[in-house]
Amino acid sequence: MINTNLKFCRRELALTQAQMAEKLGIKRSLVGAYEEGRAEPRIATLVNMARLFGITLDQLVTTDFSKKKNTKIIGSLPPPDPNAPTDADDQPEPPTPAAGGKLRVLAFTVDKDQNENIELVPQKAAAGYLNGYADREYLEVLPKFRLPMLSNTGTYRAFEIAGDSMLPIASGTVIVGRYVEDWASVKDGTPCIVVSSRDGIVFKRVYNKLRSGSLFVLHSDNPHFSPYDVKADEVLEIWEAKSYISSTFPIAELSLERVASLVLDLQQQVALLKKA
Repeated sequence: MINTNLKFCRRELALTQAQMAEKLGIKRSLVGAYEEGRAEPRIATLVNMARLFGITLDQLVTTDFSKKKNTKIIGSLPPPDPNAPTDADDQPEPPTPAAGGKLRVLAFTVDKDQNENIELVPQKAAAGYLNGYADREYLEVLPKFRLPMLSNTGTYRAFEIAGDSMLPIASGTVIVGRYVEDWASVKDGTPCIVVSSRDGIVFKRVYNKLRSGSLFVLHSDNPHFSPYDVKADEVLEIWEAKSYISSTFPIAELSLERVASLVLDLQQQVALLKKA
């Protein structure tokens, strides 16, 4: 299982064995031995692989990604450390990849015509999504639909949000987001679904602080909620909001000018009634 996953991830990223070895801080011959099943990685090496690939250790040793046809490996590996030793017995701790720089597994489902579905994650399934977001078998049981007005480029997912932090978008609204591969590309103020190990699924406006602090600052549209930070290494997925579905229509805010106009209209109608 480990050998097939290592080979699968390397080929998905179009890396040579030498390049992969450099990323892992080991000898090239060891990568070949691991891929061919002639050697078993030490536990420290397995941990480093899992961190480098952005997957759990359990996924690395139990999930055969080569057999999951509806699975994408997203992202790129961090740049190599020129000072990294090549001695297999002196393996360095890999640098924590910057957001968007680690491998991420994106699972998805397709319809009978091989078109990608939009999976709906209802509120009651939000907790389970943190464990199943990269598992196609988990996604298979979620409700699915398609929206023809969305672009055919990209992968979309829908999330039912809870709370009133993003009013006038009400609790229970379904946000349809497009998967963000490169987190560094997220522009400040972009409304996104952010999936993190700490906060679960939240809908916020994202302010990108990756370069200065390796984090994001999440803002609510409701001024009663304060902004807060989330570290990049706590983030599992980011989905840029592209559409929303709601049975509740937003209530229009009345400005002073609008109120004055309504009062004037009423006065004119009263005047006409008096003349009649």
